[in-house]
Amino acid sequence: MTESRTFTTIGVIGLGTMGAGIAEVFARNGYAVVGVEKDQDALDRGRQYLEHSTARAVKREKMTEAEQSELLGRITFSTSMDDVASADLVVEAVIESLETKKALFRQLDAIVGPDTILATNTSSLSVTEISTANSSPGRVIGVHFFNPAPVQQLVEIVRTVVTEEQVLEDVKALMAALDKTPVICGDKAGFIANTLLFGYLNHAVSMYEGRYATREDIDAAMRFGCGYPMGPLALLDLIGLDTAYEILETMYRQGRDRLHAPSPILKQMVTAGMLGRKTGRGFYTYEAPDSPVVVDDDRTPSADEQPQLRHDIKLVGVVGTGTMATGIIEVFAKSGYDVLFVGRGQDKVDGVVAAITKSFDKQIQRGRSTEEKKAEVLGRLTGSTSLEDLKDVDIVVEAIAEDLAIKTTLFENLDDICKPGAILATTTSSLPIIACAQATSRPQDVIGMHFFNPAPIMKLVEVVSTVSTDDAVTETTQALVAKVGKVGVSCADRAGFIVNALLFPYLNDAVKMLEAHYATADDIDTAMKQGCALPMGPFELLDVVGNDVSLAIQRELYLEFREPGFAPAPLLEHLVTAGYLGRKTKRGFRDYSTR
Repeated sequence: MTESRTFTTIGVIGLGTMGAGIAEVFARNGYAVVGVEKDQDALDRGRQYLEHSTARAVKREKMTEAEQSELLGRITFSTSMDDVASADLVVEAVIESLETKKALFRQLDAIVGPDTILATNTSSLSVTEISTANSSPGRVIGVHFFNPAPVQQLVEIVRTVVTEEQVLEDVKALMAALDKTPVICGDKAGFIANTLLFGYLNHAVSMYEGRYATREDIDAAMRFGCGYPMGPLALLDLIGLDTAYEILETMYRQGRDRLHAPSPILKQMVTAGMLGRKTGRGFYTYEAPDSPVVVDDDRTPSADEQPQLRHDIKLVGVVGTGTMATGIIEVFAKSGYDVLFVGRGQDKVDGVVAAITKSFDKQIQRGRSTEEKKAEVLGRLTGSTSLEDLKDVDIVVEAIAEDLAIKTTLFENLDDICKPGAILATTTSSLPIIACAQATSRPQDVIGMHFFNPAPIMKLVEVVSTVSTDDAVTETTQALVAKVGKVGVSCADRAGFIVNALLFPYLNDAVKMLEAHYATADDIDTAMKQGCALPMGPFELLDVVGNDVSLAIQRELYLEFREPGFAPAPLLEHLVTAGYLGRKTKRGFRDYSTR
């Protein structure tokens, strides 16, 4: 392989928000930039973008006025394409139209030198197809910056089947020199980040369209259940529903994956001009066009309709002594409730008290609690080894093994033991709650109360009603969740509820992407963390959750929805068969034996 080429002059064609940002990135790193626009008005707007962006950096003391002046001095503004003739790299950032981009690449052919690399910043179009407009398609590559380019670290480098290896290496080295994080992928609509992100966003739209949950609950579920910076529907409003529709449509046309076919409501909203923040209305209503401030509309829950405790809740019962049960016991006791918990043996019961004591000791050491608070909370706990002691509880929450036969047997027993009117709740994350309800003579009192692990820290609780659950039981459970300081979201009894139904198909898609050798696990993880601001990449998360747990949930989703796209990826099945379950076995998608 020859030595890496030296880049000195960069051409940027199109100085809209994206192009101006790309020009700024290169100029900030000492490169001479030629910025080209179609006419003087567009050029003036591009210059203004750059002046405003760098002025903000000066105001935030990220650069001095002298550095700003130097940066802008490195950019030559032009309305003539001929001015990029001596550029070592030309990046186009014009409108997302295949014909426009091809015409541009045809024109560049006659202008630039034979060694100039030509790059497209497309986020969804075929780089291969764009490259066919050039007589040397091997020098054409995709360089997908994320918006805003000066801030976002990620750059997806898209190779086609004919991209020269040296071109790929040179561009990768250049992006690293810009202090960007380059990830390499093949030429497929959506590349890494958008392919995985928009499948998930489209699924959330379908969930909303089917009235499975409210927009507020879908968004809160992903924020508080997964630590995402924004909920999917709020994110779509930010991206723009027209942009999202176009990306999904391009992905569907190329891959024919039904999960990428835009949900019908997306097209309806785009047709109606409800494009999100930029028009002041999308899934939410905003104060004004381009405002981030959400205002109440006809779908906003009324403050007067806050859930109330329709059942009197004084004594809480918990069955189980594992990590989840212990966390739930701590949550209720800290919120002022007396808790009676039942374990299979005295050692298990004692273990719960010891675990909560240890939890408090750590908090006291960090100055987050006191000995008085610890004594008060421990004083509210009563441990037992007999289910019969649950006869007077007002609600019982089971947190035992995720096995339907074991759970239904427990519910039969609770039906016999608990007083009339007691609420019977299950913390299952994937099993049908109606099956537990049907094991009792009072299905109207059975509900799902899905806490997330670790329960004392995670804010989310999914309140899951079956077709038999009484409205007063649902409302009481919602009110109780709020009283213990959690964020409650409501949904019906369907595999995966909200969070797992949105999360696991996305994780499964990532496994399929890896399986197809489209990108490496490291690049996929990096793309999702840096491109979408997710707390963990899909493979990091799978190894933490456990590939066996992930496979079981994915199988449940596939069995319930019979959606071909939900079928577990064969690679996931093979890893589980091989015993590579993730961190707990020291090997999963990555090897942890030496870490």
